Amino acid sequence: MTYRAPVDDIAFTLKQVAGLAPDLEKGRYGDLSDDLVDAILSEAGRFAGEEIAPLNLSGDQEGARWKDGTVTMPAGWADLYHRWREGGWNGLSGPEEFGGQGLPVMINVAANEMWSAASMAFGLGPLLTMGAVEALDKHGSDALKATFLEKLVSGEWTGTMNLTEPQAGSDLAALRTRAERKEDGTYRIFGQKIFITYGEHDITDNIVHLVLARLPDAPAGTRGISLFVVPKFLVKDDGSLGTRNDVFCASIEHKIGIHGSPTCTMIFGDGKGDSGEAGAIGYLLGEENRGLACMFTMMNNARLNVGIEGVGIAEAAYQKAKEYAQERRQGKAAGGAIEGMSAIIEHPDIQRNLLTMKALTSVARTICYACANALDRARSSDGDEARHWQERANLLTPVAKAFSTDVGVEVASIGVQVHGGMGFIEETGAAIFYRDARIAPIYEGTNGIQAIDLMTRKLPQSGGAQVAGYIAELREDVAALRVSNSADLGNAADRLDSAINDLDDATSWLQSALAEGRMNEALAGATPYLRLFGLAAGGAYLARAAVADTGAARRALCRFFAENLVGESAALKARVIEGAESLAAARVALG
Repeated sequence: MTYRAPVDDIAFTLKQVAGLAPDLEKGRYGDLSDDLVDAILSEAGRFAGEEIAPLNLSGDQEGARWKDGTVTMPAGWADLYHRWREGGWNGLSGPEEFGGQGLPVMINVAANEMWSAASMAFGLGPLLTMGAVEALDKHGSDALKATFLEKLVSGEWTGTMNLTEPQAGSDLAALRTRAERKEDGTYRIFGQKIFITYGEHDITDNIVHLVLARLPDAPAGTRGISLFVVPKFLVKDDGSLGTRNDVFCASIEHKIGIHGSPTCTMIFGDGKGDSGEAGAIGYLLGEENRGLACMFTMMNNARLNVGIEGVGIAEAAYQKAKEYAQERRQGKAAGGAIEGMSAIIEHPDIQRNLLTMKALTSVARTICYACANALDRARSSDGDEARHWQERANLLTPVAKAFSTDVGVEVASIGVQVHGGMGFIEETGAAIFYRDARIAPIYEGTNGIQAIDLMTRKLPQSGGAQVAGYIAELREDVAALRVSNSADLGNAADRLDSAINDLDDATSWLQSALAEGRMNEALAGATPYLRLFGLAAGGAYLARAAVADTGAARRALCRFFAENLVGESAALKARVIEGAESLAAARVALG
């Protein structure tokens, strides 16, 4: 399959919209220069387009294969991963103390977009490893860091996240995997985990599982969960691999998409390890009964990067649809050549579809990159400034995850439509994006949960001051657009202003509902509110882009989005404020 990374768009969004350019000028990231950023992005784009993308379709068709507890990856994927790792890509933002490059999260997120666009199934493995690195670096003891971090940062070993169980999906309070203390300070882990991405594979020598489990005397609920590091192979004192631990893959799932990514059922403690003793050996990460806080470090990293998966899939689907529309000839476009059929890109309906794909992709990209920028600024600041930027990252993370993955599905679906009947045929390759995209709104916390998190936990930050300040910044972007040369912008500023007003009104209503204890009314509006938030924020970011670049293309895209797509905000506001009563009344229709 073909994919050409939009390196110029990515670089522009990072620098001029998300805020990397002023940070580089201020020296926030040391010696990192504008030229070095461009070089990294260009090489990432080359690798994604020339080395990963060609194996996407064959990897989808062949898929990962399980036999007798082992998983074999699609042909060529192990060699591809080794080349990718040797390029240093796994350690872009990893801690320098353990061999990482210590680059801003923004750079890593931009690279992850390209890996996901080239092959979402391939990019999933490194995504979880990067999250494991962050959790270990933040919460691990010196001994755990010395044992595992260097190999994880380099990508020589991969990492996983083990949360879900058959009876405990999003409700982690219901998990049953148990841990027993041993006299030597280690623990024995017993239980089953499902839906474990890259839980078993043949591309690295070792796999380091981060596993949530409950101690015998733990408090009930989520307050009684601990987090453990459970390697596939135990590590000797000299760093070499020792005996096989008592953790095995019992099966892999047969899925709609991401076929090249093994989704595993993992069994801990069946007595199949080399020692013959039942129980997988684990090492406590953080403190006992405080594991959820540690795991959320990994989950928040993953949520932003799942959001960027949505952006990558959307970009790849857009590129394929545009290429097809330029080649496919059907009918005669109005005002077109008298003789012969027109390329379907000349028909207004196809143009609308393609522009909708491009605009939504661009909006989702800006939100994800802005979230990454907030994380970088929080990490490079102190005191009140660090708290402000951490709150900003907290606010944007559920939007980046949910809005962007919804966009991935929506754009991939439009891409199938642009292909017409051929889009429904697997050989054309349009359907792979739709199938792969569909998981992203589900895993790492369903998008409904993201909406609840945004409303109940993120809006109240600093007594509501964080979201109020953010909305004020969005207004400034639209005001700057209004005073720019607006002859080519039509009613863009007015429409974007209206969307921000809708967001402001819906925010105030939800805050009042929460303060007054009207939780069910507030929950009824959570999902439409998140969509409204994404549209209003994304529109303001497109305005920022149009002001920063006076070229025709970005200004035209801003106007198209404002006059064709952002108007949905009024209906979303109505659903937030007025929809609860009819929703409750309609429960009877469900039987």
